[in-house]
This record gives sequence, structure tokens and C-alpha cells, in this order.
Amino acid sequence: MKRLLLIAAVAVMGVSLQAQETRFGAKAGYSFSTIKVDEAQDDLEARSTDPSHTFYIGGLVEHKFGDKFGIQGELLYSPLGGKEDRNASEDDVYFREKTKITFGTLLIPVSAKYFITENLSVSLGASFGVILSAKQKTVVDAGIGIPGLELEGDDDVDIKDDVNTLNIAPFLGAEFALENGLFFDARYNYGISDLSKSDGKVTNSFLQVGVGFKFGGN
Repeated sequence: MKRLLLIAAVAVMGVSLQAQETRFGAKAGYSFSTIKVDEAQDDLEARSTDPSHTFYIGGLVEHKFGDKFGIQGELLYSPLGGKEDRNASEDDVYFREKTKITFGTLLIPVSAKYFITENLSVSLGASFGVILSAKQKTVVDAGIGIPGLELEGDDDVDIKDDVNTLNIAPFLGAEFALENGLFFDARYNYGISDLSKSDGKVTNSFLQVGVGFKFGGN
């Protein structure tokens, strides 16, 4: 009986180990990044925000528990941020101020995955962003678009001391993988962390669409 139980236990462990798979990979793609500014911080007459079109690149590790569930961790770099376009007035002088903010961010996304089919999966998780650098570039147009009246500020103004380091962004995503290891994925990261050390709240959300390759297994 003991020998039979031992054989059964070894068989179950073998099936369990066979059902698990660990794969490593690399990925890169396009990021559509936006900054949301709390209205309480807006003391100008009009204000709008525009997205920054940028990129991301990095590596990943995926571990599957059977055919349906898995977890994935990643290490990515992306220069996130956004643009602000403001119309303002001072002493009856009207001007337009364009500002571009760039957060050089190290992203650590962690997610749980559900495999709808062998090739198609959805993921739910959170991206923990560490802001390594923060730059700002401002252009002031005193003539509201009149050529020759633009006054450009410093190319790279360091604002790292004014920015909080951690940017937490829960995300929902989907992935389609081919049998040769190539995959395509997309996810939306909703920023919830206040990145401003001053009054008012500033958040950074971003959409990622990319391609990658996974290799290895078991």
C-alpha cells in the first residue's frame, strides 16, 4: 500500500510540474501618455492637456499554472509624460504657453493572466513606476501664433525635486501569442498616484501597444 501511495504521489507531482511553464522574453512598443491636472491647481483662464507619443522597451518573465492561469512580471523603461497648452493674460497682455513634461520612468508591471484560449489571454495587474528623471520644456508665444514672437525656455529644466518618485497605475490588458513565441499585446494603465509635491493633484495614465518574443519553457 505504501509503495502504491508513493507511486501515485510521484505521478501527481510529475503531472503538476509538467503543467507548469516558465518563459522569458523581451518586448517593446508605443506608449500614449497623458497627464491629468486637478482643476484646483489651475489658476489660468484656459487650459488643455495633450498626449505624448513615446515608447517603451524591456523584458519579462511569465509563469503558467496549468492551461488557464499564470502570472507575469516585467521590467520596462519608458519616457512618459504629457503636454500642456495654456492661454493666459497678465496686465491686458495675452500669451500662450506650451509645456512638455517628460518622466523618465522605470516600470515594474505585475499581473495575473487568464488564458481564454492557448493563444489569447487577458491580464489584470498594477504597474509600479519609479520616476528616475523629470524634465520640463516651455515655449511662450507672446503673439498668440504670430511668427517671430515665440520665446523658448531652457531645453531641459530639471523638475525632479518637485515630483514624487512612485507612480502606481492599475491596468487591464490583452495578449495574442503565436506558437513560435511572437506575441502582440495592449494594456491601459490608469495612474492613481499624485506626482506633484505642491498643491493640487497630478496623475499620469498611459496606453501601451507593442510586440515581443518569449522563449524557454519548463
